[in-house]
Amino acid sequence: MPIDRPTAAELLQAVRQHLIDNLAPTLDGQPAFHLRVATNALAIVERTIADGEAMDQEELTRLQGLLENDGGLLDLNTQLVNQIRAGELDEKRDAVLDHLRKTSVDKLRLSNPRYMVPRD
Repeated sequence: MPIDRPTAAELLQAVRQHLIDNLAPTLDGQPAFHLRVATNALAIVERTIADGEAMDQEELTRLQGLLENDGGLLDLNTQLVNQIRAGELDEKRDAVLDHLRKTSVDKLRLSNPRYMVPRD
């Protein structure tokens, strides 16, 4: 257990919960909507702190294997886009689609996990 408590994630969660529990009930209309937007943004930050680095590393590993290159995440994503446009990855279509699906799911898990409804 870390000595430096509360952690950044714990502080964010406490602030978000305080806003929801204590401020939200006092607001109506546009201020209430703005508070919901703010608390949703804080929740995204919480999830990013918890899982974002691992998701980025998994994406990087997939891209490095797919493109056979050891560049950084931004550079490899740029290469991926350019190679898709140029038709250079047509032979790896299934692997590209698998990567894009996994990356999209991870992004959705961070931004709005409520949309992660299992398929039947």
